[in-house]
Amino acid sequence: MLLINLPQFRHQLYGLARTAGLLDRRYNPLEQAVGVAHEPKIALCSGQPRRIETKEDFMLSQKDAIVATLLKSFAGAKGAAEPYPHWFCSDCLPPDALAETLALPFPAPALGGISGKREVHNATRRYFDAENMGKFAVCNNINAALQDKRVTDAIEKTFSTKLGGTYLRVEFAQDTNGFWLEPHTDLGVKSFTFLIYLSPEPSHANLGTDIYDADKKHVGRSPFKPNAAMIFVPSSNTYHGFESRPIDGVRKSLVINFVTNDWRAREQLAYPETPVA
Repeated sequence: MLLINLPQFRHQLYGLARTAGLLDRRYNPLEQAVGVAHEPKIALCSGQPRRIETKEDFMLSQKDAIVATLLKSFAGAKGAAEPYPHWFCSDCLPPDALAETLALPFPAPALGGISGKREVHNATRRYFDAENMGKFAVCNNINAALQDKRVTDAIEKTFSTKLGGTYLRVEFAQDTNGFWLEPHTDLGVKSFTFLIYLSPEPSHANLGTDIYDADKKHVGRSPFKPNAAMIFVPSSNTYHGFESRPIDGVRKSLVINFVTNDWRAREQLAYPETPVA
């Protein structure tokens, strides 16, 4: 269970938002709360400006909070050049969005003794698609944040890729004992790969993504920390996978991709009619 100190979280969120440029820097909600005499001047960069009257009013929408945390996470990304360019990020989602994502009521699919590729279990995979966006606000808000131009611009600048004309696809992956993935590159219709690790169990610390060189030799493994991520831009040598090893409980993660218009399973996409501008 994640316990959140709401007053402390609100102040942390304000700092994130101000750093990310979401709020007017002239306004300090702490000063306003104790009666400093000045006209409040604050507005969200997205949507219509609104007047801030109380300390509670500066609480951002969940979507804008996710934008702010993503921007800060990308800015602090730590890169590695070998065996291919990849990055590790931390604190990708705000605490409330993380908790709501972990609580999504999707059953973990049964493997039936078959693994190696996610495609073999296509019938039981879960996505932040139109149906789940309608049922769960957190699915809608995460998608909206990822599609937001501030975020796509930051992805392009930070990770040296182009997202124009691509489509957002978010999978809620739940892996159980017996799961493994053969080395693969994601090359083809995927233009960007962003793997956010979710499950907080201490026993999952060794369940990160396995990294291989161009000869598919295992050379490393990403840390598996809740709310941390591995990022790379798919190319001919971006081999990654998951070596078979025990999984206690359910290994939860978000598999986020921006894919080209050639992606055939349009029902999996967040916005099948709206590519990234």
